[in-house]
Amino acid sequence: MGGEGIAYHDSDPQNHGSGDLNPADGTYLNEFRIHDGVDTSYTKFKRKPDPIDDNAFDKVVPPPDLLYVGWTAPGEWFNITVDVTHAGTYAADFLYTSNRGGTISVDVNGKDATGPLEIASTYDPRDPLAWRQWHHWNLASQLFKVRLNKGKSVLTVHVLTNGNMNLAYFDFKQVHIGKGASRCHRFPCVDDVRRFEVGIHLHGDGSDHRQG
Repeated sequence: MGGEGIAYHDSDPQNHGSGDLNPADGTYLNEFRIHDGVDTSYTKFKRKPDPIDDNAFDKVVPPPDLLYVGWTAPGEWFNITVDVTHAGTYAADFLYTSNRGGTISVDVNGKDATGPLEIASTYDPRDPLAWRQWHHWNLASQLFKVRLNKGKSVLTVHVLTNGNMNLAYFDFKQVHIGKGASRCHRFPCVDDVRRFEVGIHLHGDGSDHRQG
């Protein structure tokens, strides 16, 4: 929890998604954190006349109504608080769009854990709609590996170069835990209070045990 300079840094105080792109109409998704500077929106399906996030140029189809951080610019950052029940090394898949490519990095408890990570562009010249270049979703498989200790940790996601990315979530899977074992966890980039408050526990049965 917290605001500008505590939980996130954004280059301007306006939320360009909630209340701007998405009109303030009293709905949860359109007004999500409307007074925060971090820019949030959500995936939109079955829109006419032109599909938005369920379009033919997606490399992967995201879940509908998925909150994400958008309108990103170099120098911006945000925190994700997680509660880990099994210490270990985790590999992270990353769901995103990127009109121009760029780099991000991830800190764990204030220390750089990844260095610069190259994010491949999802630009597709076949798409005739220029605005939809921000809605070609892709999954970067095993973008990085990181050591997470048992208990609460704060992951800080930094936008280093280019921006123009939509950041949805990181899927973490523990590595080297024995044959047939699986510990998985999804860390959304947006703290959706409908689903969790301070993170999702990682349990040995591989299921999500969510707080909130």
